[in-house]
Amino acid sequence: MAEYDVAVVGGGIVGVATGRRLAQRYPHLSIALLEKEDGLARHQTGRNSGVIHAGIYYKPGSLKARFCKAGVEATTRFCTDHGIPFEQCGKMIVATEPEDLPRLSGLYQRGLENGMDIERIDAAELSRREPHITGRGAIFVRTTGIVDYGFVARKMGDDLVARGGDVLTGGAVTAVREDAAGVTMEVGGRSVRARHAIFCAGIMADRMAKLCGLELDFQLVPFRGEYYRLRSARNGIVNHLIYPVPDPALPFLGVHLTRMIGGFVTVGPNAVLAFGRESYRFGDVNLGDMCEYLGYGGFRKLARNHMRLGLSELHNSLSKRRYLALCRRYCPELTLADFEPHPSGIRAQAVMADGSIEHDFIIRGTSRSIHVCNAPSPAATSAIPIADHVVQTAASQFGWQ
Repeated sequence: MAEYDVAVVGGGIVGVATGRRLAQRYPHLSIALLEKEDGLARHQTGRNSGVIHAGIYYKPGSLKARFCKAGVEATTRFCTDHGIPFEQCGKMIVATEPEDLPRLSGLYQRGLENGMDIERIDAAELSRREPHITGRGAIFVRTTGIVDYGFVARKMGDDLVARGGDVLTGGAVTAVREDAAGVTMEVGGRSVRARHAIFCAGIMADRMAKLCGLELDFQLVPFRGEYYRLRSARNGIVNHLIYPVPDPALPFLGVHLTRMIGGFVTVGPNAVLAFGRESYRFGDVNLGDMCEYLGYGGFRKLARNHMRLGLSELHNSLSKRRYLALCRRYCPELTLADFEPHPSGIRAQAVMADGSIEHDFIIRGTSRSIHVCNAPSPAATSAIPIADHVVQTAASQFGWQ
């Protein structure tokens, strides 16, 4: 049996950042990072839109608002220190319809409350800065940027190893037993024992929490975000990231144009219910996962409340033309011929027992473990502040000096 002081479960960017922070603050502790895949950042971290979010959307005072704002500086500093390419190109949140304008005003006020460096611009100024974009006005968010989060996570993993940590890949945690002295996990046919465990398991976080005996008032439900990539002739179509005005009642930000570090532009994502926790293609079906969320009362309430939206997202998934129509609201010159395939991603969304969507991060614990239970976007941007918070919580909870 392998034995450690601390085991961190999950090789996405939040887990790796947490392991790295542990090694920085407590160099005397033996640390293992456990990841079920053969490498780091294979799921949400490596399949997102690569945006360094500024934090304009989030409720003032929430963990998301606090950690995202701190995360912009922390992420760009880490990239600078480790020679990782990034760019703070800024973002335009574009109002395309008259009903968008009151929402845009509300979002602008929220951004000011969150201390954002933002600017309200009219249609003429939007057209001057973005000649291919049409809208009634916009908010310009200066500090929004782009980066390859998979690259960032792997660099963090290298740093963890350099500080003496072990990164153990290729084994899923299938059982957890917690006792007064520690936590024992069955991992890919072997046992790992640690005095304490920190779970940053992404879409599997609620399952890990239940294995540790936590009673939960939510369940994670997978939503697939489907992307397209614009053909190379369109690589210069935008100067900034282009976003629609989001629905404040939902956590999804709408189909947007994103300049990527690789020099190309992606379109997406939508938000369609996935047929499994790791079902990245429409035809990927995991009946066990589906039965789990279909049998959950909170999901059924959510589905009743948002049936029309859910069907609309499904139609957009099935129809490339409908997907294009979403983009043409602000970029009317795009055509079907501009869309090329691009990998999709999964967003793990916490749905509460009453059918509501939890917008903020959820962090809970037992006597020997801490669980990052809900960490959707902007978790990648916020990974370093989340790690700081988790490690500080562990220090207090576990009595570390």
